[in-house]
Amino acid sequence: MSLSQPISRRALKHTRAIQVEAFARTDGLWDIDAHITDVKTRDSGFIANMRPAGEPIHDLWLRLTIDSRLTIVDAEAVSDAVPYPGYCDTIGSAYKKLIGLNLRNGFRQGLKERLSGIAGCTHLTELAQILPTAAIQAFSGEIFAAHDEGNSDDQHRKPFQLDRCHALRTDGAAVAEYYPRWSVKSPGGVRSS
Repeated sequence: MSLSQPISRRALKHTRAIQVEAFARTDGLWDIDAHITDVKTRDSGFIANMRPAGEPIHDLWLRLTIDSRLTIVDAEAVSDAVPYPGYCDTIGSAYKKLIGLNLRNGFRQGLKERLSGIAGCTHLTELAQILPTAAIQAFSGEIFAAHDEGNSDDQHRKPFQLDRCHALRTDGAAVAEYYPRWSVKSPGGVRSS
């Protein structure tokens, strides 16, 4: 299913592209590489420089190296294209402040405390916010069980993904079907669908 057809003619003006890739390393760690670009369809002028149409205004990279518990052990940020060269591209080392945070527990709050506002780059910090769910997707079936196997060491621990989204609510039909051991009735006594 796609979005509905627009009700009027449109002209593309701006494209923001985000790509996240997860790599298992031979040393047991994982690299989560994130890339964001902003591209306009027209020449864009900034006080510092002019960007021709089609050339990135922002071309930014962020790598988080994490362990199997989703704790950040290293971080690196690089700015290949920025609107204010010599200024925007000097903040990369600040992203080392992410070391020690856990992507599963309090990451977004820690990110905000360490790198919001003038302490970081708006675009890199915004990019970092999507990395917890990307890392969990990468770990699913690799580090975390993708389904309720019932034979792992964590068989008494509720699977991490339950009660984290609408579809996987423990009083819902999907959990009743795919994770029956964790299924509960809603307060009204009826399962939600």
